[in-house]
Amino acid sequence: MKNIALFLLLVTFAAGCSKNISKKDTKEVFLTNYANPFIGTGGHGHTYPGATVPFGMLQVSPVNGISSWDWCSGYHYSDSIVVGFSHLSLSGTGIGDLADILFMPVNKSVDLPTTSSARDSLTYKSSYSHSNEKASPGYYQVYLNDHNINVELTTSLRTAFHKYSYSEGDKQSVIINLGFGINWDKATNTAINIEDDYTITGHRFSTGWAKNQKVFFVAKFSKPIIENSVVQDENAVNSSAQFFFNEKEGNNLLVKVALSSVSIENAKDNLDEGGFDFEAVKMQSENTWNEALSKIQVETPVDSLKTIFYTAMYHAQLAPVTFSDKNGQYRKENDSIVTAKNYTAYSTLSLWDTFRAEHPLLTLLAPDKVADITNTMLEYYKTKNILPVWTLYGNETNTMTGYHSIPVIVEAYLKGIKGFNAEEAYEAMKTTMMQDERGLKYYKQYGYIPYNLLDESVTITLEYAYNDWCVAQMAKALGKDADYNLFLNRSKAYQHLFDNKTGFMRGKSADGTSWHEPFDAKYSNHREHTDYTEGNAWQHSWFVPHNVENFIQLHGNNDLFTDRLEQLFTESSEITGSNVSADISGLIGQYAHGNEPSHHIAYLFNHAEKPWRTQYWVRKILDTQYNTTPNGLSGNEDCGQMSAWYVLSSIGLYAMNPASTEYEIGSPIFEKSTITLANGKTFSIKAEAVSSENIYIQSATLNGTLFNKTTISHKTILNGGTLHFVMGKIPNKNWGVAKKPQN
Repeated sequence: MKNIALFLLLVTFAAGCSKNISKKDTKEVFLTNYANPFIGTGGHGHTYPGATVPFGMLQVSPVNGISSWDWCSGYHYSDSIVVGFSHLSLSGTGIGDLADILFMPVNKSVDLPTTSSARDSLTYKSSYSHSNEKASPGYYQVYLNDHNINVELTTSLRTAFHKYSYSEGDKQSVIINLGFGINWDKATNTAINIEDDYTITGHRFSTGWAKNQKVFFVAKFSKPIIENSVVQDENAVNSSAQFFFNEKEGNNLLVKVALSSVSIENAKDNLDEGGFDFEAVKMQSENTWNEALSKIQVETPVDSLKTIFYTAMYHAQLAPVTFSDKNGQYRKENDSIVTAKNYTAYSTLSLWDTFRAEHPLLTLLAPDKVADITNTMLEYYKTKNILPVWTLYGNETNTMTGYHSIPVIVEAYLKGIKGFNAEEAYEAMKTTMMQDERGLKYYKQYGYIPYNLLDESVTITLEYAYNDWCVAQMAKALGKDADYNLFLNRSKAYQHLFDNKTGFMRGKSADGTSWHEPFDAKYSNHREHTDYTEGNAWQHSWFVPHNVENFIQLHGNNDLFTDRLEQLFTESSEITGSNVSADISGLIGQYAHGNEPSHHIAYLFNHAEKPWRTQYWVRKILDTQYNTTPNGLSGNEDCGQMSAWYVLSSIGLYAMNPASTEYEIGSPIFEKSTITLANGKTFSIKAEAVSSENIYIQSATLNGTLFNKTTISHKTILNGGTLHFVMGKIPNKNWGVAKKPQN
């Protein structure tokens, strides 16, 4: 019976699609069945379950109304109360904001709040049950127990569609609350306008993580408004409204909503034309997701691995988000309105996280978007002549350390991605790294950042060293030899902080000799009076991705280096200190997969002639740090980075140093993975005899030729072909190890 039902489902789905679907397309079309947006909504994943399209402008999602760390996206799986459905959401961040333009369908008249009240005071909130809640790529549904209303949500690129199904005979009403905010967000000015019987417009200005956020909106209803009530406090900070509709005209009410950072007129322009065909929009959203997910197709008999993989592919294509309007306009933090010409502007740029795996993955999946993101960052640069650090709704938040827009740009250029001005990009990178803000003054003066002059000095120094190396590579490619030598020399800053006696990177004072004492490698103090960002010495002492060979020499030799690496994974997981960073999670020993500074570490064994240890530990991470439950992520998703790590690592690749344009070889978990490239070619990775036990590479061929390296270039992948591994239970300690010359 199950097979018959599945067949009928396939036939029904195929008949409803706008394009012809042949049998060979079936696997591609139904990849959305494996993606589960609830993964990561529990624990500390901080994801949202609501509806969006790949890199969509809107993320329409339920809001629980709690201001707390685990509700950064507005939603947490442990909750069972909803206060409304917002149109902007953050995927997996460690700071909460957005949840703007809150809609809530109800079946009664309510007293509208005149202040931004806590959720307990909102008389229209509702309970819900996960048994009456569903989510899939591009679609979300929940039943509101207190109002007997079924809510369905879907989106196009710039328009959200709501479908509210009321119970027979019940009052039909919708509340809009613009004053309510979560976490750091606070409304500063709001307004709701009734334009005609079907249309409302308005705006919500707020401050929070994004200091100057301006959201304009338009909403059109499928039925005329027959009654309304609008309230606003005297300072125009809190605006709320209740709208009523004729219940005798059917039980369904549909709404479509569009936003703009620029104006109400632009929001109207962003609103999809036509009627309220919810099912058609939902189908198109699903088709869009199917196409996005099918860019890498994996083959395995283990369905749970497909679920984890395609959910990771889903999460990796949520951000950055489209920010420019249909006419190309968007607002910057200084309130200037610019027009994106020949590119789409993006925001939600979590660069400290995403430069590591998310952006390298996008160079394979969506190189056109990489060029657009680069052009966007170059426009943001013009605001203060500094490249972005972490951009939220057009605002620079200066969250986290380093300037990791730099490796994103250099990686794009060296991988041959066109569509932006390389000379302008280089000048922006050079100017950024030559200014004095955020510790660069000390970095240039001392060659490192002294701990007694700036907190998080070790992490910042190591990241600036990598940023410098990236600038040097761009300078070399553009024939700027003097700059190449300058930045290459500065990229050795990590050498100042390596303590040979302990094997750790440590805080050093301005005198050039004194270490920061007392020293405890397990000690963590979150974001203040510390040498390390969201971590400790164990987790932050390995960030030299641009010169691993010299890094190994600092330790002494390969064996000393790998012994210390092994200890990282086998040391006790105790973290000391009274203000331990909550971001230290997903621990395997002192390795913390739940935060990004650890993400490259397992691949370092490849450079110390022990690639089988990379294979072992990568497989250990894949097996233990991801699962199919709401707690399926070991830490913040961070706008795609946590998932992008899984996508790349599970097929056997990882960009340990993205700007090198090389991918490290790890341990593939799928029998076959096929990447469909933008140039029309495909690159397949086969893992013969792979299993939960057969995790070690025995041998490999590339297009039939013996392959004995632990890296593969982006250029090679773009040429298409097949990388074929033979896997086994016992390490082959000769594979991937350079043969030493005979004496």
